[in-house]
Amino acid sequence: MRAVVQRVSKAKVVVDNSTVGEINKGLLVLLGVGEDDNESDMKYLKDKILGLRIFEDDNGKMNLSLMDIDGELLVVSQFTLYGDVRKGRRPNFTSAASPDKADKIYLNFVKACESEGIKVETGEFGEHMNVELVNNGPVTIMLDSKKTF
Repeated sequence: MRAVVQRVSKAKVVVDNSTVGEINKGLLVLLGVGEDDNESDMKYLKDKILGLRIFEDDNGKMNLSLMDIDGELLVVSQFTLYGDVRKGRRPNFTSAASPDKADKIYLNFVKACESEGIKVETGEFGEHMNVELVNNGPVTIMLDSKKTF
């Protein structure tokens, strides 16, 4: 699984001119599922994201996690994180999981985060979404459960 994690002051997802998910201070997670990903990959990313110490403490040092600050999470499915552009200019998405598999793991990720007591909002899987955010910092972290970067 791959994730682009952005520390935000606020973020929201709009589908067909209607807000479907919205958070205040917390993390926007763009989440992609690969064809060979499983529950172990999901748990790894959940633990890593919820534990990332990228929020500032009283001394202005990035030392606090989402859990520490009682932050919120906005999770948006994004299969394009598996776009391969090493050849040519048009992305190849053969490494992305099928929609059925991706949706299942995506929903399990959301439920796992909620079970940790986090307020979680989402986009709509498979829909065209407009994502609005105020990136605080800016702070953006890329994660891969296979640890390829």
